Amino acid sequence: MAIRMLGRYVLLLAVVVSIVGCDRVSKSVATEVLAGEPPQSYFFDMLRLSYAENPGSFLSLGAELPESLRFAVFTVGTGILLAFLTAYAIRARSSPAGLLGPAMFVAGGASNWVDRLSSGSVVDFLNIGIGSIRTGIFNLADVAIMAGAVVLLLSEYSAARQRRSQASR
Repeated sequence: MAIRMLGRYVLLLAVVVSIVGCDRVSKSVATEVLAGEPPQSYFFDMLRLSYAENPGSFLSLGAELPESLRFAVFTVGTGILLAFLTAYAIRARSSPAGLLGPAMFVAGGASNWVDRLSSGSVVDFLNIGIGSIRTGIFNLADVAIMAGAVVLLLSEYSAARQRRSQASR
């Protein structure tokens, strides 16, 4: 049993390291290749690569806050939230998907958090859409955060359905 749990944690650690590594490399490449350049368009303009430094959160929410408040909310607050989510993921005795969701969320959050610690803003460079219907500019860490949230919600929904099914028997 202990070996099985250790295997789960090694797998989760591999997921976290992979996500953080890919995000860090992609941001480094974006900084070197895209900074100061006009947006680049691919796949009939469904994908745009455009360098941006985001001092706020998702879709630049909070970017206009005073720097000290941004630091308190986005750096200190995020650090505390990531610590709690990490503790939850370690202590949770849930399914692999129930652990994968928080791990993906923490990995993406941690990579963005490193940006905030080092420069006070997050490097974003991806934009998708069709015509005038477009997303905001985001990065791979944001994708991991959103995917982790979806995996966690689906896992919790599935577990709740399974508990209801067992209770009705």
